[in-house]
Parts: sequence; structure tokens; C-alpha cells
Amino acid sequence: MERTTGGLRLAALSQVARAAGLETGITLADARARRPDLQVVAFDPVADAAFLNQVADDCDRWTPLVALDPPDGLILDITGCAHLFGGEAAMRMRLLAHLQAHGLTAFAVVAGTPEAASAPARCGLGGLIPSGEEARRLARLPVAALGLPAATASGLSRAGLKTLGDLASRPATPLAARFGEALLDKLRRTLGFEDARIVPRRPLPDCLAERRFAEPIARTSDIEAALALLVEDVGRMLEARGEGGRAFEASFFRTDGVVRRLAVETARPLRDGPALARLFRERLDNLADPLDPGFGFDLLRLAVLRAEPLAALQIGLDGRANEDEEVAALVDRLSTRLGRDCVLRFVPRDTHDPARAGALVPAIGRADPQPIAPPEESLPRPLTLFDPPQPIEALAEVPDGPPLRFRWRRVTHEVARAEGPERIAPEWWRRLAAHKAQAAQEGERTRDYYRVENREGRRFWLFRAGLYERGGGSPRWFLHGLFP
Repeated sequence: MERTTGGLRLAALSQVARAAGLETGITLADARARRPDLQVVAFDPVADAAFLNQVADDCDRWTPLVALDPPDGLILDITGCAHLFGGEAAMRMRLLAHLQAHGLTAFAVVAGTPEAASAPARCGLGGLIPSGEEARRLARLPVAALGLPAATASGLSRAGLKTLGDLASRPATPLAARFGEALLDKLRRTLGFEDARIVPRRPLPDCLAERRFAEPIARTSDIEAALALLVEDVGRMLEARGEGGRAFEASFFRTDGVVRRLAVETARPLRDGPALARLFRERLDNLADPLDPGFGFDLLRLAVLRAEPLAALQIGLDGRANEDEEVAALVDRLSTRLGRDCVLRFVPRDTHDPARAGALVPAIGRADPQPIAPPEESLPRPLTLFDPPQPIEALAEVPDGPPLRFRWRRVTHEVARAEGPERIAPEWWRRLAAHKAQAAQEGERTRDYYRVENREGRRFWLFRAGLYERGGGSPRWFLHGLFP
């Protein structure tokens, strides 16, 4: 039941309640007057949506193209895979038997378009509809089979249009003018005159391999052995295509319908079976929530979510592989063991602000598609930067002279040489409301940078925050970096 403005009403019914003559939408008082022994529970749409997603995960065992049809439907695109299960009729029966074994009552229809399959299923019908027979087979279905809003369905009923055949026999222009073009789109797709592919809830992998077991497996050694076989299969597929995988996902389908997934990413394209198997073993050993086999896994699948071209490995003159490959292998192992957000690398940013010139991203993430080359006239930057810049006391000529002397960490440095200024203004377009307070505290203003060298030969990167001629208080000096 659900609470509405008109009181408590029935939101969904079991098969027994439907057989007793109850209907969705009636008040709870009316339902109890008909059946005093009626048992009700609170309607929880969030829990229902989570359960529908769990069933959709389990239906991935039939096809990787699964879409949600809320509130209680699923659409499976079985194009090209029905023969693996003995044909469309046999696949439909196996699917229904699998769902029934898990305590679910479902209606399955095989048709040429997603809408042609979902419409009779909403009415509690099942079976196979040959391609081209949709208009004849579905003509007697009520307009509610289209899944229309309640107001539209009520308006069609008041107009005397109660079945899909009634809608199909009427001119399209008056229907579109009164009920909208969306109604005609659904009608054409339901009757097979127009087709639109589904949008799967999970992206289609580049390639995949799977193993089905007549008897479920539960031992860790059996799971690792089966996973190693899948790794070899995927490696051969990638080698034939001249590619390597960057993102892999192993799916473990339990006999009770629960699906566990483990993802592994790599720093470079990979198709080496032993190396990939080691990464998955590392992933299994470091799971915070151990992989519970329950009553066993009856299906294991390994999918390549992202593949890239992989050239032959260049061997050095000493017979050893390139050191970059060893570093990439180390990054893969650490990222798998610690998590992708714990192993980072620096990438350049397209900005003139030295504080934002570099960013930390996961080391196994996608490489920057457009590397940023520094301009030819760019001035040298120090290797060591302080975040935030450290305040110093400086003596300089007003208004824009270089520092003559500065004090940092209680040590006074006499400036022997100075170069500058290099004026760098802040990126005003990045000043969002959340950063205004911080910008005001730090005095984020135009900066004049100087490269200076003290009498001992040490080099520093200093800047003066603010300009004398603009007022707003006396400018302050900061040390931003150190040159080697």
C-alpha cells in the first residue's frame, strides 16, 4: 500500500490478490471490505528499484544487453545469442525456469522490438511473436499495455479508444494533436512499424569470455583456475585484434541470483595472461568483503571494458625489456592492492598559473589525449614548489623593484642577482562562490615573480602579491619555490 492524497491505496498486488478480484489503485478500506483477511505491507519504491537492479544483474547471464523497464520490467536484447541456448523458445523457457527457481513470477515475450515484447508482458501474457506479426497479434491489447500515463490512458478511454487496434485505425494527425507525438511513437514501435534499440544499463564490453558449470564451484582454487582459463581466452582474442586491455571486469554469478564483480585496471594495454592472472589474484586476496560463493558459482565471465592498440614490445640490446614496462607492472600491482586512488601521477594543465600547472590523477587512468607542450618563450620553473607559498620579509624598491634582501625561516639572504618581474594574474573565471572566503584570506591578487640568487649561489622563486598603485594595503612577499 502507499499513502496518497486520497488516503491509503493499493500500489501492487500478488497473483492471489488479483485472482480475488482486487485491483491496484483502490483504497485500502475498499480492499479490506472485499477481503477482510488481506495482508498489506508499506510500498517502498527504493527497495523495489534496488531489487529490480539485482534481477537485472542476474539476467546478464543471458545477454550483456539488459535494460530496465520501470517499475517492474526488464528488456533483454537477445539478438545473436539465442542459438547458444537452443533457440528463442528454449531460451525463453530456461529464463522463466531460472526466475521461478528464485521465487519470481514473470511473463516473458520474444518479439522484434522492445515495445512489442513489453506490451503483452504488462498484460500478463507470454509467448513468441514472429517478426511482422506484431500488428495482428497485439491489436486486441488494451491501451494500458503501452505504459502510458494515467491521464493519457483515461483520455483515450473516454474517447472510445480502448485497444491498440482502435488506435491504429484512427488518423495519426488528430491523435498527435490531442495526445502528443509520444503516443504515436510508442504505438508504431509496439506494432512493429518502427524499431529503436535499447539503452543497456551497462556498457557493452569490447570482448568477453565465460565459463558455465554443470555443477557450481565454490573452492578458491577452482575459482582461480577457471579465471586463469578465461584470462587465456581473452588474451587470444586481444592478440588476434592487435589490442591490449586497459580495464577488465570479472563477474561471478551465484546460483541464488547474486552477482559479484571485480574490476582491474592497468597502466598500459595488457594481454599477458600470467600478469593479468596475478592482478586478479591480488584483487581477490585484498577484498575488504571476501568473495562469498554461497551455494557456488555456476557462471564466471571475464570482460574487457576498454581496449587499446598494443604494439610489439621493444627489447633492449641487453636482452631485457624496456624499464617502462617494469614500472607499469609495478603501478598495476600497487593500484590493485591499494586502490586506484592511492597511486597517482602528475599530468600538465593548460594554465598560466604555476600553482595549477600540474594535477594528480590515478596512475592507471586514461592518458591525456592532448599533451600540453610549454610555449617556447616560457620561463623556467622551479622543481620544488611550496603549497601554500611561504610568507617572507623582503626589502625592495618601490613600486616594482626586485627584492634586495629577504628573511625566510629566521635566516636573512642578501640578493646578488635578480631577474623579473614576471607578472601572473589569477584566473578570475575560476573564482567560484565556495572559494571567495579563501581567496580573500590569502590575498589572491596579481603577482610579480622574481628569480633571485643569494650570495651563496642558492636560487629562489619569490613573488609580490598585489600592486602598490592599486591600493588595498601594502603588498606582501612570498617564497613559492626553490631552484636546484
